[in-house]
Formats: sequence, structure tokens, C-alpha cells
Amino acid sequence: MNDKPLILITNDDGFHAPGINALTEVALEFGDILKIAPDKPQSGMGHAITINSTLRLEKMPNDGSYEAYQCTGTPVDCVKIALDVILDRKPDLIVSGVNHGSNASINVIYSGTMSAAMEGYIEGIPSIGFSLLDHGVEADFTAAKHFARELIKTGLEHKDQNFCLNVNIPKLGVDLIKGVKYCTQAHAKWQEEFDRRQDPSGKDYFWLTGYFLPFDDHSEDTDLWALQNGYVSVVPITYDLTNHVDLKEMRTWTN
Repeated sequence: MNDKPLILITNDDGFHAPGINALTEVALEFGDILKIAPDKPQSGMGHAITINSTLRLEKMPNDGSYEAYQCTGTPVDCVKIALDVILDRKPDLIVSGVNHGSNASINVIYSGTMSAAMEGYIEGIPSIGFSLLDHGVEADFTAAKHFARELIKTGLEHKDQNFCLNVNIPKLGVDLIKGVKYCTQAHAKWQEEFDRRQDPSGKDYFWLTGYFLPFDDHSEDTDLWALQNGYVSVVPITYDLTNHVDLKEMRTWTN
């Protein structure tokens, strides 16, 4: 019997992304690893799954310290096929990331990184998604690795509980980060704009652009405030989208 914890690692930036390599390096300190990730970037896929085409798995070479696959599907596909096809035991923890860029606030809805973590949570597996507020090709994952190490340790210590954590790390050096702050998801949205252009044949095409619009930026209990003030934000999330406040009022509508 293997007494080592089993950690499933995935992401939405693709198998070869620097962020998942950094997270794999940290996770190897804690137990056995299965790395499975999309064969191409899948940012913004949310909780999409593949239903109208086939999925393929390719076993990937590494130094032999862990098992690794890339999958033609989405981040959620990766989790599903790992649990149903590859593994013969349930992971103790699922970690997703480290994502290039923020998944704080409303970004969590669109995030393939966080949807992979949420899929684990749906299956009763403690799950953590990590994101670094740096889109740069040369992003420094030192701080992300430091706090991933801390939170993976905490997650394994509480693996008898089911949870899903949305973790965002500010673009700061480890010594400049004030600590970890458990907080709420900030109220915000993306104000979309579409840049209309024409191809050589004269047909229109569009690039999605826009800007981030926060609504409660004065609240000190949100992930946006934590990140803006030098903290790692940790938001516990769930798949129950019921609006209990509105539901209470709506139940009076039929009376």
C-alpha cells in the first residue's frame, strides 16, 4: 500500500507552461504526482467539456519522478479523464496552475484553471487553483512556489475536508508579500469592447478587448483589496450558484 499522498496537477495554459512546471516542482516535495494538462493553451474555457469530438491522451516523457500526460481536451476534460481512465486511486489533492494572470473576482467564472479545480471539488476531492498576477513570458514564479508550498501543506493537512480554494499571488517578491488573506470574491465585471477590422477579402472580423471594472474596491474583505495591498488572496468557492438572498424574497411572490 502506498502511504504517500497522491496529487493531481493540471492547468489551462498547456502542458509546457512555466507555471505548471513550477507547481509540479513544489508538489513533488509532498507525494506522488500525476501531471495532466491540455496540449495547447485553453485560457478562458471555463467549465467546458468535449462532447462533439474525441479525446486523445499522450504519455509524456520526464525524468521518471512522476507520471505525465497531455490531453487534447479542456482543463476539465483533463481532470475527468485522469480520474476515470488513468488513476486507480482517488487523489488526496488536486492543484491547478500556476496560471499566468489573475483569476480574482469575476475572472473565476471564465477561468479554465479554476474550473479544473472546481471539477475536483465536485468529485469530493480537495482542490486548489493558483494564479500569479503576471502575464509575462519571463514571469518569476518564486513567490508563487513559496505560497503554493505553504497552501499545499495546509491542504493535505485538511484532506479529510472537501474544499476549493481560489488562490491569487501578487506580482511581488516573497519578502514584499505581507501574508495570506482569506477573503471574499470582489464584485466586478469586464466591460467588453470589440475591435472591428477587415480581412484582405473585405470581410469583418473582431478582436475582443475591454477593461476591468470593479464595483466594491473600497471593501477590505475582498480578493482585489488583498492583492492591491500586498497579500496573497484565498477565496473558498463552491459550485452552488443559488442566490439565497433573492430566493428568500422570490418565495413571497406567489403568496
